[in-house]
Amino acid sequence: MKKVAFYTLGCKVNQYETEAMLEMFKKEGYTQVDSEDFADVYVINTCTVTHMSDRKSRQYIRRMKKKNPNAIIAVVGCYSQIAPKEVSAIEGVDVVLGTRNKGDVVYYVNKARDEQTAQIYVESVLRNKKFEALNIEEYQDKTRAFLKIQDGCNNFCTYCIIPWARGTVRSQKPEVVIEQVKQLVEHGHCEVVLTGIHTAAYGEDLEDYSFGKLLQDLIEIEGLKRIRISSIEASEVTDDVIAAMKKSDKIVNHLHMPIQAGSDTILKGMKRPYTLAEFEQKVTELRELFDNLAITTDVIVGFPGETEELFNETLETIKRIGFSELHVFPYSVRNGTPAARMENQVPELIKSMRVNQLLALSEQLAKEYASSCEGKVLQVIPEEVSHTNEGYLVGHASNYVKVEFKGTPDLIGEVVPVKVVKADYPICQGEMVK
Repeated sequence: MKKVAFYTLGCKVNQYETEAMLEMFKKEGYTQVDSEDFADVYVINTCTVTHMSDRKSRQYIRRMKKKNPNAIIAVVGCYSQIAPKEVSAIEGVDVVLGTRNKGDVVYYVNKARDEQTAQIYVESVLRNKKFEALNIEEYQDKTRAFLKIQDGCNNFCTYCIIPWARGTVRSQKPEVVIEQVKQLVEHGHCEVVLTGIHTAAYGEDLEDYSFGKLLQDLIEIEGLKRIRISSIEASEVTDDVIAAMKKSDKIVNHLHMPIQAGSDTILKGMKRPYTLAEFEQKVTELRELFDNLAITTDVIVGFPGETEELFNETLETIKRIGFSELHVFPYSVRNGTPAARMENQVPELIKSMRVNQLLALSEQLAKEYASSCEGKVLQVIPEEVSHTNEGYLVGHASNYVKVEFKGTPDLIGEVVPVKVVKADYPICQGEMVK
């Protein structure tokens, strides 16, 4: 029996596309094995957001070639798209595909094996205006399913290589998204996570249709219990989006809104499409409308020109806004981006120290938010049995707080009211409310 292993770096879109490619291999008679096991085919789905992700991809390629010198190694994704020559020059690489044509990965793997020659097929994405559909009929996670609804980004922030790796915004047709969600519900998935390279830019390339309108259509789907948005810019939380959130509690009480920096000087250098005042005004508006709303964010530290004073400004901004958790990234030089040519690059040691400061602050904020939930009844969807406490279940509440409580496995996938009796991070203790 043929075996395939996947190694996936990067974002939720990559995870979705890996799942779709796995389904293609299974239809061809392959069995999935762990990425560290012996396999006939290894597929590395790469990321290129940082130089570290490029390096991890190269390391894994070499490791897999040692594990099975006769295996076919296929390298796909953003790193391949940006640096196809660099990737194809790595010893042992048999297939190189960019961010397009992942749907043909099995074809190129077979071609490489049959012809005993490397298959390199990387097309320009900036001229690509078509959404590449990679459908998943049945997700492995039985409760939560990711659904890619768009690709590409039009922002061209000065630090980011992704528009060159993924192209500009392309949206899946609304009727297709709605049908896909219905299919996921029929297969037993109760929560759908809408994802994309710039998720809430969905609809920018469609006529008279928006992300907010999509949400309003999706909440009407019978049997769908929860809709989660993987990420949304403050400016994209439009009246349409707010109207959908107010209309249905299917849309979770949690938004991931990337701020990237807490200083107008740095935001301007990044070419981010908002000021701090605009971002904070949106947060204030949302908190007035939705009780105990969890707002998480992304922060980049060490952007060129970030002085100690500007970093402290970011610290104070984050404390003032009171996010419920931070995703922290050190700025990574990406050749070809405007920020790579900027002066006053921040030394790596200083970046590392600042990352640690923000991670400590993130843990503090997460604990504070969890504490605000103590004594409250949250709507939790159990996802699995506890690995540490027998007879207990673990799941996420609508606001993404993780809760463990006593319950039977038949509750997995149901919406269960749970009172938080002991708040903590990363997991709270709860009791089911009958």
